[in-house]
Amino acid sequence: MMYPDLMILRHGETEWNLEGRMQGELDSPLTSRGRAQAAAQGRILAAHGIDGWACWASPQGRAAETARIALGARATAVQHDTRLTEIRMGDWTGKRRSEIADLVPHLFRSDTDLQWYDSAPGGEGSEAIYARSGEFLATLTGPSVIVTHGITSRMLRCHALGLEPGAFSDLPGGQGVVYHLSGRVQTCLSEGA
Repeated sequence: MMYPDLMILRHGETEWNLEGRMQGELDSPLTSRGRAQAAAQGRILAAHGIDGWACWASPQGRAAETARIALGARATAVQHDTRLTEIRMGDWTGKRRSEIADLVPHLFRSDTDLQWYDSAPGGEGSEAIYARSGEFLATLTGPSVIVTHGITSRMLRCHALGLEPGAFSDLPGGQGVVYHLSGRVQTCLSEGA
């Protein structure tokens, strides 16, 4: 399926990101660096022009705050959709990644493989988040800015790039960047690029 042009942003750095904690459906505030990252994303969007684009965000505080900063005056037009929330981490919510790795070290043999998200007891899993992110994308009728979370961003991009959900760990992440997707081509936009 082909989708309209997308600008996908991950929220800025949070206190829990800094601590290496799994946030999932919980929240922590943006750090000063996270607010600066959101401002940088705003400059990137302004440089590429988003007039006439719809603006969407996860209702979770860290994404909503990033949208408010990055979109400035346009933030009043942001529509919030629960399908853009972060993957639910079940029993691992609030735990540090290092604590989880101590419990199940065999899942963390590679720093780049994110498939361990599927092993969270009581968690959502990649197939479920892939399904809900696809349902969201199917409702879009025109170019859209989407402010979301790390794993959700990757799943949205899997859809837009025509990839299966298992490919999510192969996609780059990052805070303070904007992913522009057009015609199954992904471009990572950052300041100075």
